[in-house]
Amino acid sequence: MTGAPDRRPPLAQHGRAPRSRPLTRLLLAMGVVAAVLIVSIGGVGAFALWNAADLISASSVQIGDEDELPPPTIGEIEGDVTMLLVGTDSCEGPNAALSGACQAGDTDGERNDVTMLVRISDSPRRVTVVSIPRDMMVSLPECTGPDGRTYRAESSAMLNASYANGGLSCTVDTVEKLTGTQIQYAAAIRWTGVINLSDAVGGVDVCVAGDISDGYTGLNLTAGTHTLQGAEALQFLRIRHGIGDGSDLGRISNQQQFMSSLVRKLQSQSVLGNPATLLNFAGTAMQQVSNGQLILSSGLANPTRMVQIAMALRSVPFSDIVFVQYPTYYSSSGASRVLPVTDAADALFAALAENKALILTGEASQGSAVEVTGEAAPLPTPTPTPTGGSGAETPAPAASATASAPADPSVDSVELPSAIAGTTAAQVTCTQPQR
Repeated sequence: MTGAPDRRPPLAQHGRAPRSRPLTRLLLAMGVVAAVLIVSIGGVGAFALWNAADLISASSVQIGDEDELPPPTIGEIEGDVTMLLVGTDSCEGPNAALSGACQAGDTDGERNDVTMLVRISDSPRRVTVVSIPRDMMVSLPECTGPDGRTYRAESSAMLNASYANGGLSCTVDTVEKLTGTQIQYAAAIRWTGVINLSDAVGGVDVCVAGDISDGYTGLNLTAGTHTLQGAEALQFLRIRHGIGDGSDLGRISNQQQFMSSLVRKLQSQSVLGNPATLLNFAGTAMQQVSNGQLILSSGLANPTRMVQIAMALRSVPFSDIVFVQYPTYYSSSGASRVLPVTDAADALFAALAENKALILTGEASQGSAVEVTGEAAPLPTPTPTPTGGSGAETPAPAASATASAPADPSVDSVELPSAIAGTTAAQVTCTQPQR
C-alpha cells in the first residue's frame, strides 16, 4: 500500500476462551526453560524436564498431526524442520497504544501482518526464510475460528484475512495450501511481545542509508547504524512509509535486514554465550506466553523441542541462511494488492524439498527498500572448552560468511529465478529512504 495509511475494512472481533494461567504455573515454567538453557550450554542430559512440557502447553494451538513430544535429552533436533512465524496486528490490551489505527478505531479483529515460513533442512543444514506478503491474494480454506465459528473457503482473499478467520491454525492451513509444504510448528506474536523479546536480546543493529521519518509508526532515524530494541525495534519492523517504494514489499526487506542481523548476533555467541542474557530471554518468552502476547502450536510449546531446534542453527554458514520474498506482481485492480508468480515459487519450493543450496539472482528487495552494502565479517573460530569431566560439549565450528553463491562449486545448488528477491546472512544490507 503505497503512500496511504492502512485503512482496512473492520473485521468481526472473535471471542476467545478464557485461559487459566496462575502465577505458580508461570514461575515453574520459567524455571523449567531456564534449566533447559543452562543444561544445553553444558551439553548435559535433561531427563528431569520430560514431564514439564505441559506447563506451557495449556494455551497452545493444535495445527494438525504434530509429532510426538521429543525424548528427554538435549541435543540438536534430527531431520528437517518447517515452521511458520506470524506477527499479528492485535488491538487487544497494551497493543492498542502502539497503533494509531487502533486508537482511531479503524481496525477490528486480528490479522497476520507478517507471515514467514522457516525451513531448516538436514544433512547439510541450511536455513531458508520465505516472507509471504500480507497483501497477496490467495485461496483461503474453510477454517474454524477460536470462537467455534466456521468460516467458508474463499477463492481469492488477502493472506492476512486467514488469521482473522481462524487464528494461527487457519494461517497454517492457508500457507500449506499455497506452498504445498507441510508445517510442523507455528508461533504467533503480537506487538507487545516483539518489544519485550527485542529488549531481552539486547537490541539488534540495523543500517539506514539516509535519514528516514515516518509519521505512521513514529520512527525517526538518521543515516548510519543503530541498535534498536523495544518500541523502536517494533517501529522498524512495521515501517513502510519513508523507505523504498513505500510498499509492504519494501517493509518485508526491512524485516529481513533485522532478522539477518539478529542471526549474526546470535551466532557470534554474544547472546548464546551469555547465560544471564539467555535466562532473561527465556523468562521474557514465558511471560509472553502467559500474558497472551505469544501463541505456540502444541508441538512447539515444549522447552526441550525449542532447544533442539535452536541447536540446529548454531553452525549453519551465513551463506546458507537465506531470506527471500515470495515472488509477486502487482494486480491491475490497484489497492496495492499483489498476485503470486507461481512458476518462480514452484522452483523455490522444489529446491527446498531437494535441499539444494540456493543461489540468488534477483534484486535484494522487491520494494527497493534495502541494498547490499558489504559482506559480514567471518566469525572467529571459538576456542574449545575443556570438559573438565562435566560433560560439556565442544563448541561447533563457527559459521563462515561467504558470498551468496556456495563457495564450493561441487555443492548441489540451484539458481533461483530472478523474480525472487532476497539476501543471505552473509550480505550486509542497508535500508534505503523513500525515493
